[in-house]
Amino acid sequence: MASLNQTYAMRSRWMVSALALPMFLLPGCKKEAEPEPLVTVQAEHPELGPIAEHIIADAVLAPLAQAAIEPKISAPVHKFMVQRGARVKEGQLLAVLENKDLAAAALDNKGSYVAAQAAFDTATKAQVPEDTLKAESDLTQAKANLDLNQSIVKSRKQLFTEGAIPGRDLDTAQAALVQAQAAYDAAAKHFESMRNVSREAALKAAQGQLTSAQGKFEGAEAQVNYSEIRSPIDGVVTDRPLFAGETANAGTPLITVMETATLLAKTHIAQSLTQQMKLGDEAEIHVPGIDEPVPAKVSLISPALDPGSTTIEVWLKIDNKSGKLKVGTPVKVSITGVSQPKALKVPASSILTAQDGTKSVMVIGSDGAAHRKPVTLGITGDEDVQVTSGVGAGDMVITSGAYGLDDGTKVKIGPAGGEDADDAADKKKGDD
Repeated sequence: MASLNQTYAMRSRWMVSALALPMFLLPGCKKEAEPEPLVTVQAEHPELGPIAEHIIADAVLAPLAQAAIEPKISAPVHKFMVQRGARVKEGQLLAVLENKDLAAAALDNKGSYVAAQAAFDTATKAQVPEDTLKAESDLTQAKANLDLNQSIVKSRKQLFTEGAIPGRDLDTAQAALVQAQAAYDAAAKHFESMRNVSREAALKAAQGQLTSAQGKFEGAEAQVNYSEIRSPIDGVVTDRPLFAGETANAGTPLITVMETATLLAKTHIAQSLTQQMKLGDEAEIHVPGIDEPVPAKVSLISPALDPGSTTIEVWLKIDNKSGKLKVGTPVKVSITGVSQPKALKVPASSILTAQDGTKSVMVIGSDGAAHRKPVTLGITGDEDVQVTSGVGAGDMVITSGAYGLDDGTKVKIGPAGGEDADDAADKKKGDD
C-alpha cells in the first residue's frame, strides 16, 4: 500500500514539472516579437515661394479730422440748422444763438465809429490845414510889418542925422520896430510849432479817436459773429447734445463734426518692428462683423517713442466713403513688412522652440523615424516661416504631431486625428 502511494506522488510531481516547462520548449510553440508602436503625424516638404512679414497689432478707428465746436459766448440757442448725421461743408452755418442785444450793441458802436470817421476827416482835411494856414499867414504879415518898421527906422536915422526931424520921431520909429520884431518872432515860433508839433499831435489825436471807435465797433461785430456757429471743416455732424431754446455755455462743445470719409487706424508697435517700415506700406484692417479685410496704407510713423509704453505710434489711412466703418471701433491691423520673392518656407506649426530659445523642426528620416534638426529662421508670414538653414527642399518636415516627440520615434504619415491613410480611405468608402 505504501509503495502505491509513493508511485502516485512521483507521477504528480512529474506532471507539475512538465506544466512548469517554458512554452518555447514545447514542440510547435513559437513566441512572435511585438511590433514597435508608430506615431501618426502630418508632414510635407518645404515649399519655395514668396513670403512677407506681417505685423499684427490692435488699433482703434479715429476720424481724419475732428472739431468739437465750442461757442465763445453763453447764450440760448435760437435755431439749429443741422441734425446729427448731416454732412456739412467748411464755413457752413450750423446754429444761431440769441444775439439781439449783441446786434444792438454793434449798431451803437457802428454809429460811434461813423462819427469818429467824420471827426477824423474834419481834423485832417479842414481844421489842421486851416490852423496851419492861419499861422503861416500871421507869420507873413508879421514879417511884412517888421520889414516896414526897419525901413522907417533907417530913413529916420538919415533924416535925424541931417537934422530934418527931431529925435523923438526916431525914438518912436525904433520902438515900433522893437514891437514889430517881437510880433514876428512870436508868429514864427507859433508857425513852427503848428507845423512840427501841433499838426502832428492833432492828427494823432484824431487817428486815436477813430481807431478806438473802430475797435469797439469790430469787437461788437465779433460778438455778433460768435453767435453764429459755423463748421471749420468738411465732415459729418456726430454729436449735438442741446435743443433749440437751451443755453449753450462758452467753452462747452455744442456741435461735433468729424471727417469720416477717410479714417485712421491708430496703433502702437514695438520699435524693433518699425525699423524697416515706411510710409505707404500696404496693410489690412480686420473689422468685427466684416468678413473681408479692409485695405489700408501707412500714413504716419511717429518720429519719437511714446514715453508711457516705449512704442512707436503708427497711423494707417483707410478709405471710408461708403460709411461702413465707425469711429471708435476696435480693430486688428496687419501691416506688410519685409518680403522675399523666393524663400524656402515651412508651416509655422512645424517650428519647435526650446527653453533656451533655439528653434528646430522634426524631420522624417529614411529609417522612418523622426529626427530633430536645428534651423535658422527668417521672415515670419501669416501661416508660414522662412527657413534660411537647417533643412532642404527634399526633407519631409513634420507639420503636426511633433510636439513632445522623442528623437528616433517611429512615425507614419496620416491625416489629423491619428488615422493612417488606408484607414481613412476605408472609413470614407464605408460611409459612402
